[in-house]
Amino acid sequence: MEKTCIDALPLTMNSSEKQETVCIFGTGDFGRSLGLKMLQCGYSVVFGSRNPQKTTLLPSGAEVLSYSEAAKKSDIIIIAIHREHYDFLTELTEVLNGKILVDISNNLKINQYPESNAEYLAHLVPGAHVVKAFNTISAWALQSGALDASRQAILKKENPFSTSSAWLSDSYVALGILGFFLFVLLGITSLPSVSNAVNWREFRFVQSKLGYLTLILCTAHTLVYGGKRFLSPSNLRWYLPAAYVLGLIIPCTVLVIKFVLIMPCVDNTLTRIRQGWERNSKH
Repeated sequence: MEKTCIDALPLTMNSSEKQETVCIFGTGDFGRSLGLKMLQCGYSVVFGSRNPQKTTLLPSGAEVLSYSEAAKKSDIIIIAIHREHYDFLTELTEVLNGKILVDISNNLKINQYPESNAEYLAHLVPGAHVVKAFNTISAWALQSGALDASRQAILKKENPFSTSSAWLSDSYVALGILGFFLFVLLGITSLPSVSNAVNWREFRFVQSKLGYLTLILCTAHTLVYGGKRFLSPSNLRWYLPAAYVLGLIIPCTVLVIKFVLIMPCVDNTLTRIRQGWERNSKH
């Protein structure tokens, strides 16, 4: 633990009130981290250790004593040691009588023991009140605090049942499925064995009419995928648009040109030209 964390000032201090003492059995990583947070919250912390003289790296302001001496100074005792070392608690039965024992341990495997650690602790010290706490947080989370990278802050909460979001999601999937189905159909009709079995009108309908319909569906599928992000400046990395935007340039250009060509004023003229009409023809 860094020195800056150990010497941190309490988060809440009130000199007019007497500090409540909390006892922690165990001077490992979790015990030291929890003791530091207790000190920052204004509690007086006393550690219980089997070797008080050899214990180091404790938070500044904490006291370290033997198990029996530390237990006498507090009514709340946090057991920050492994279950395999609970046996010494039987020697402190009289001292721990009526006190609150907080079990923070977790087993390494499911159903590792016939009973839970809290039940085992209550069996060893029947006169104490055993509770379970702090077993879902780690020493790293206690040390890091607000700097922990696993913390998430929701800036904007969106309604998952929003009608517009559901409509866009369903449209995106439906357009993609229909476009892919027609695309496969176009590929099948392009096979020589299939194209030779249909007449010219059928082949022209599939390759032209269904071809443009497939292009429209696939382009709409990509446009719905982009949604509000389509032209968002935040998505422009290195001043370049996303890949799905670049992929829409040619399809959109083809569809715009096709839309112009099917307009009656243009389509009628092109049809007459195909039939042999000339501007300056006298016939």
